[in-house]
Amino acid sequence: MRYTQEFGKILNKTEIAKGTFDVILHSPEIAKIAAVGQFVNILCDGFTLRRPISLCGFNSEKGILRIVFEVRGKGTEWMSRLQVGDDMDIIGPLGHGFGLLDSSKKAVIVGGGVGTPPLLPVAQFYRENATVITGFRNASASILQDDFAQAGTNYILCTDDGSAGIHGLTTQALEQYLNKNTCDIIYTCGPKVMMHGVARLAEEHKINCQVSMEERMGCGVGACLCCVCPTKDDNGNHLTRVCLNGPVFMSTEVDWDA
Repeated sequence: MRYTQEFGKILNKTEIAKGTFDVILHSPEIAKIAAVGQFVNILCDGFTLRRPISLCGFNSEKGILRIVFEVRGKGTEWMSRLQVGDDMDIIGPLGHGFGLLDSSKKAVIVGGGVGTPPLLPVAQFYRENATVITGFRNASASILQDDFAQAGTNYILCTDDGSAGIHGLTTQALEQYLNKNTCDIIYTCGPKVMMHGVARLAEEHKINCQVSMEERMGCGVGACLCCVCPTKDDNGNHLTRVCLNGPVFMSTEVDWDA
C-alpha cells in the first residue's frame, strides 16, 4: 500500500445540505497518487482515531482533493467547524478502489445518501454512458445532482417521501431500469441493505457489480482489524479488512447473510 501523511489546506468549504459539507483541499502529494474509490483518514483535534472519508474527487495536476462528509459525531462535527485556510492532517490515499472498464462501456451507478460522493468520479469517467440512480430521505437531503448532470450522465433521483424525483427506493428504480436496459457493470455505495438489494439484482441479471463497503475503522491501514467484514470465496468464509482489501469488493465476494 502506497500512502502518505500530509497537511491539506482548505481552499473552499460549502454546506450543500443540512449537516453535509463539501470541502476542497490542497493536498498535492495525496492527489498525485489517488485512485477512484479510495479514501483518506483525517485526524480530528482531541481524538485519537482518525475519521475515514471517501474521495469525492481529485486532480493530480492541480494538487487538490474533494471530500463530502456528513456530521455524524463529535469528530465530523469538529471537521465541520474548520474554515478556509485551516489545515487538515490527512493520511491517504487508502484502500482498494473501483475497477473501471473502458469508458465506452455502459455503467449503472447506485448511491444512497452520504454513500453517493465516492461514486461521482466513476460517473465522470463514463459520462454519457453512465446511468446514475441516487436515493435520499427527501429533497433537502439530496446532494451532487448538479455534478452528475454536468458529467453528462443519465441520472435518476429517488426520495423516500417523494418530495423530489421518484417516490421510492433506488433498488426499485434499478429493477425497473434493468428490466428494460442492459449494462456492462454496476457500481454501488450506501446503506448495506441497499447494496445487498443491488447485488441481488446484479446477480439475477448476470451483471458484474462492485460495492464500496462502510465499516467503523481504527487505523485505516490494515493493522488493527477493527473494520473486518464477512466475505466468501471458493475456500470458504472469511473476515476481510475493509480498509486494506476494500473498501471496494465484487458483490459476489461479500457474505451478505452473515
